[in-house]
Amino acid sequence: MAEKTLNLRGLKCPLPALRARKALTGLKAGDMLIAECTDPLTAIDIPNLLNQTGDRLESSAREGDVLVFRIRKC
Repeated sequence: MAEKTLNLRGLKCPLPALRARKALTGLKAGDMLIAECTDPLTAIDIPNLLNQTGDRLESSAREGDVLVFRIRKC
């Protein structure tokens, strides 16, 4: 299983979700995508994206101004 970190800091809605979707298409089942975002709207956008793609949100955390999403490709 591979792990890919995606730096989405400084990007505003809808770019973080669009780039996360594109990154997920390049991963294999079981791989982990770590998305680091600063736009507060990603707290809504990323879970909505995963409802569409069927991938799983393993965890989300706030580290200062950065939201970190750990997404498992299904």
